[in-house]
Amino acid sequence: MDRTPPQPERAIARKRRRRPTKSGVVLSHELIVDTAIRLLNQGGGDDALTVRRLGTALGADPSSIYRYFRDTDDLVLAVADELIGRTLAGTRRDGGWRERLRHVGEHLHATYVAHPKVALLAASRVTRRPNEIRAVETGLAIFREAGFPPDLAARHYHQFVDLTLGFAALDAAANALPPEAAAADRAAWTATYARLDPRTHPHISACAVPLAKTMVTSAYPGALALFLDGLEARLAEVTAPGTGR
Repeated sequence: MDRTPPQPERAIARKRRRRPTKSGVVLSHELIVDTAIRLLNQGGGDDALTVRRLGTALGADPSSIYRYFRDTDDLVLAVADELIGRTLAGTRRDGGWRERLRHVGEHLHATYVAHPKVALLAASRVTRRPNEIRAVETGLAIFREAGFPPDLAARHYHQFVDLTLGFAALDAAANALPPEAAAADRAAWTATYARLDPRTHPHISACAVPLAKTMVTSAYPGALALFLDGLEARLAEVTAPGTGR
């Protein structure tokens, strides 16, 4: 049994977690992160997540946030890691590598798109925290178990994550548009592009109908399928007899 006495800062943190605010709320790391995600989901400008807004939402003095997070950036990383944790909670662990990877990608994309402001704030960050570490291990395991050697597993994992998060950020940004702007963007494919003169824009004119159908939906499912097809072809090369892999 480990009889090492608790570190002072940890003991203080536990004590503070038991101390309710003036509104009766008992603060915790988890409550602050959940509240931050809720504030971001409610929208707002670049100041959607501030210590002052967070303190108001929690019914606590804003300075109390610093008992749990060094600064706002530390909180952003915690929010990003929570989103990764939510993705992991819904991913499958059975099936072949392609099906598992497809499911991880779809679930990761859907989780981020469901939280547009969080996605725009956190998709490009490296949290260095437990959920992200677990996600990296899980992702690399799929590639390694498929048959990719370490160098290709790392490279293709990077490509997979950037593909998924890139589309998630793009789709989240579209979802975060004001309704009027979103409607104008969707209508442009029939109101503007479909009416261009085929003599000056022959290729747009020829593709106008399918453009109007595809440009108002996410391209991620199709891009993911193409990526998985490419992986399958690459894996066949890697595992072919005589490759030395």
